Amino acid sequence: EEGATRAPAPAAMVVKPLDARKKVVKRPNKVKRHQSDTFMRVKESWRKPRGIDSRVRRKFKGNIKMPTIGSGTDKKTRHRMPNGFYRYVVNDMKDLELLMMQNRKYAAEIAHNVSSRKRKELVERALQLNIKVTNADTRIRAEENE
Repeated sequence: EEGATRAPAPAAMVVKPLDARKKVVKRPNKVKRHQSDTFMRVKESWRKPRGIDSRVRRKFKGNIKMPTIGSGTDKKTRHRMPNGFYRYVVNDMKDLELLMMQNRKYAAEIAHNVSSRKRKELVERALQLNIKVTNADTRIRAEENE
């Protein structure tokens, strides 16, 4: 047959996510806490203003916007990476084997405290199981440079 092409071997196959839906982020910029730009002791992470005279709580014109329930991310695509997979932190072989049936939904991310020897074994096994590894070449690169 002319138009037919053979599928490559499973080890060489690139894993694609099952659900190709794009992640919709309604509010791209992070909401900063009121007066976090004025005082060093006030951190940037959002806290609801509760003061009786608070301009932000009373929603006066020209003040920072408070986040609403509608500004959240879609539940179906929340925590999804730009490549379409969800992150799953792997520490050992047992964790990697869990992803065997979920390789189109989750991508393995090898934990930071895994040694380079174990890391190499995990990457090889992930290739056999056709599991995408987000940080497959981290420690291997560093060793080659030395």
